[in-house]
Amino acid sequence: MIRLIGILTGLFFALMAVWGFGTGLATVISDGQLKEATAEHEFHLHPRDAELASDGAFGKWDLAQLQRGMQVYKEVCAACHGLKFVAFRDLTALGYSEAEVKAIAAGFQVPGIDPNTGEANTRPGLPTDYFPSPYPNSVAAAAANNNAIPPDLSLMTKARHDGGNYVYSLLTGYRNVDTFSIDGKKVKEEFPEFSTPPNTHFNPYFANLNIAMAAPLTTEGQVTYAEGQPKATVDQMSRDVAAFLTWTAEPKKVKRTQVGWPVMGFLLFATILAWMAKNQVWAAIKPKKKPA
Repeated sequence: MIRLIGILTGLFFALMAVWGFGTGLATVISDGQLKEATAEHEFHLHPRDAELASDGAFGKWDLAQLQRGMQVYKEVCAACHGLKFVAFRDLTALGYSEAEVKAIAAGFQVPGIDPNTGEANTRPGLPTDYFPSPYPNSVAAAAANNNAIPPDLSLMTKARHDGGNYVYSLLTGYRNVDTFSIDGKKVKEEFPEFSTPPNTHFNPYFANLNIAMAAPLTTEGQVTYAEGQPKATVDQMSRDVAAFLTWTAEPKKVKRTQVGWPVMGFLLFATILAWMAKNQVWAAIKPKKKPA
């Protein structure tokens, strides 16, 4: 009787799983997700490999690149995007001295309070402060950017699939919609109804192909790197700021990887040791033979 109940219970759950799959498939079809291809589906590109030093199982931070990326953020990206989860003092991990961190912090205006009147004001940043938003609130941000609120970049590379590569590809991916093609197929020829609305810009690395942000990096030398550093091409600046934003999103990434390998080695050794101990303990005990 118990076996019969078990079989019926298993059959019930199997039927429920099949029913759920069928319902989901019907919903997808009814929502039109399986209808004819769209421009977004056909011409959306996967991110290109930025070849960051922090990538891979043996990745490490390239401090010189992170500092260049910090410079690009400060001189270009900070005009529209904040880093609300990153404190200025965290920059010491990139090789900056305490004096340099103080100078960087002082270059930003952060919210403060007048000690005499108690009124809200702004003041130069301190190492203990966090990177401020360039706008006082979301309404002001939308008003200054055609109703498109620039996102905070602290966790951007964690919020997007293949984040570092995504940022790099997006910054270098702006194209002319009228001439852009893949395998000889042009967007306008394949989908004549597709258009780039006013105040948007065509970028095949963006999900719906049209992004509100204009290309922020457009010319070589837009940021002046220190002597001895690579030439500040659009590609190099994009790669550097992608590396920096990878660090802001996951500053312990390399440390975690470095600690992970010894831990994996220890667990492997402990597993082998436990298996050998088990064989040693039970070696003298022979299994009983079943009667014929």
